[in-house]
Amino acid sequence: MMNLKTWIAAGAALATLGLAPAMAQTAYKDEYRVSTVVPAPFPWGLAAERWAELTAERTDGRIKMKIYPGVQLVQGDQTREFTALRQGVIDMAVGSTINWSPQITELNLFSLPFLMPDYAALDALTHGPVGEKLFDIVEKKGAIPLAWAENGFREVTNSKHPIRTPADMQGLKLRVVGSPIYNDMFTALGANPTQMSWADAQPALTTGAVDGQENPLTIYTVLKMHELGQTNVTMWGYVADPLIFAVNPEVFNSFTPEDQEILRQAAIDAGTYGVEVARKGLTGGDTSLIDQVKGYGVDVVTLTDEERQQFVDATRGVYDAWKEKIGVDLVNEAEESIKNR
Repeated sequence: MMNLKTWIAAGAALATLGLAPAMAQTAYKDEYRVSTVVPAPFPWGLAAERWAELTAERTDGRIKMKIYPGVQLVQGDQTREFTALRQGVIDMAVGSTINWSPQITELNLFSLPFLMPDYAALDALTHGPVGEKLFDIVEKKGAIPLAWAENGFREVTNSKHPIRTPADMQGLKLRVVGSPIYNDMFTALGANPTQMSWADAQPALTTGAVDGQENPLTIYTVLKMHELGQTNVTMWGYVADPLIFAVNPEVFNSFTPEDQEILRQAAIDAGTYGVEVARKGLTGGDTSLIDQVKGYGVDVVTLTDEERQQFVDATRGVYDAWKEKIGVDLVNEAEESIKNR
């Protein structure tokens, strides 16, 4: 039987031979649980699946990831996901900046009403100095961020009538996500916002307990919301919903440096794919996704610049108040990045 000195010497010899990763591998879990809110075929779920596939392939199966959609790991409350990730209840996540904003106030940046007029503006934030600062903040809060993807710009739908002006929103009962800025925005627009998880939202739309909701058009089409009475869509792109690939620090630090880099690059590549899927049919002159919705007999309104400005003006007080909460310097830098895009 080897004594302690012999074991140490053997370990050093293996490391010299470049076999340390194999030794570290013995401490890896059989499965790493990855939380998402929605599964494939939503772009969000597709990005998560691609991350798992690329990681398994590039690590020769050392890191096996299983996707748990529908916030199964956080009792159906998507706003608890970051806390669960930080505490190690879940190992990894592809999480929404909206859902994580209750714990990380700065992530409300992407929910400032009408901050980002287009995809170039969104990219200027996520792939510029603002994105780097946000990743530093996420890491300080207790998770290791690796890459960006996106859920998309959020559009408003309802079962009552077309929305072209803030006056059209008066009294509409709209489901919004559980982040306070959304309650503030829709209240300022004269609507009656109701915060609920997405798990509760679908039956509420079906029964008419709420009149409408706001989500990217990819969510609308996959769920066939026109069958839930959502026959009016307004393309206003008032906020966007970037996604973050992140890992619990203890889990990340249990991997070899080589596998850490593989996991990071797989997230970057999966994020690029996820963005492409999320924007398909919505950019570069391709309106096929909008045409698909119109094909359902849905009334799709695209706001003119003048109409959009009415919503900007109506929510400016919310913008200014939340700029203070998020951080004036960070928001100023975001505004400058967008201006220079």
